[in-house]
Amino acid sequence: MSLPVLVAIVAFGIALSVAAVHFTGGSKTATLAGANQALRRFAEDYPDETAVTVRLTADAKTAFIDLGRGRIGIVHGIGDRFLTRIVTPADTKVCGADEAHTILVRLTDFTWKGGRFRFASAADARALLMAFGSHHSNSAGEAA
Repeated sequence: MSLPVLVAIVAFGIALSVAAVHFTGGSKTATLAGANQALRRFAEDYPDETAVTVRLTADAKTAFIDLGRGRIGIVHGIGDRFLTRIVTPADTKVCGADEAHTILVRLTDFTWKGGRFRFASAADARALLMAFGSHHSNSAGEAA
């Protein structure tokens, strides 16, 4: 078999595989329909936890759930699935970002490092900063 024919077959096979994944839903991203869906998804992994407040990000990919006693539950969309975590202020480094209504969260968990989260309201962003504790930094440069 000549090299150009082999390259064409391999390229066609890769393109067919990518198309199959895309058309079977493999490229869709998970978003939360609202606070109730976030609570249901969180309860699947942590059925004994009781939520106090739920704050959704503006893009509906992440929910922060106040669990009381200084703990925050997180439901975050990755690909077409959701990951859940319970964190405390000791597990995080949180600060306000340069953008309005946005906070930066860095986790000590090596499986997910956190990210930049934008909220629809400044009140939600401020409340989450307070929930993570007042000892966290207030400038974006210190969180990196």
